[in-house]
Amino acid sequence: MGAAPVTGSCLCGAVRYRVSGPLRPVIACHCRQCRKTSGHHVAATSAAREDIDIKGDLRWYRSSPTARRGFCPTCGSNLFWDGPGENLSIFAGTLDGPSGLAIAGHIYCADKGDYYEICDGAPRAPGADPALTTMAPTDAGREGKG
Repeated sequence: MGAAPVTGSCLCGAVRYRVSGPLRPVIACHCRQCRKTSGHHVAATSAAREDIDIKGDLRWYRSSPTARRGFCPTCGSNLFWDGPGENLSIFAGTLDGPSGLAIAGHIYCADKGDYYEICDGAPRAPGADPALTTMAPTDAGREGKG
């Protein structure tokens, strides 16, 4: 029997999604764009694009030549980061209920804000790090979720 689906939404509930496959561990991105769009760093998991079903009026903002960010036009919640690769990044704070996931690393640490420290002991990279962002998805914490 496979992992139970995981669901999530924006703050107002106008955009909802369901993930039917495994989620990657959470990676924190401290780049300038993530800090500007979220007000802090972004903590995101990811899943295969074909495993994500999105409902509602999701809008996309092209934040760079290679990436775009998905958000709710009603409440403004940031939900997704879509860049190159097979997976779509999902902002971990938008998941419904406990996820069983944990932060497994930090990227773009050279760009982090000066008002906080990274103290969790997870691996850090000064910029992009494919070894962290392409980690294999996990089924941790997914049993019994509906």
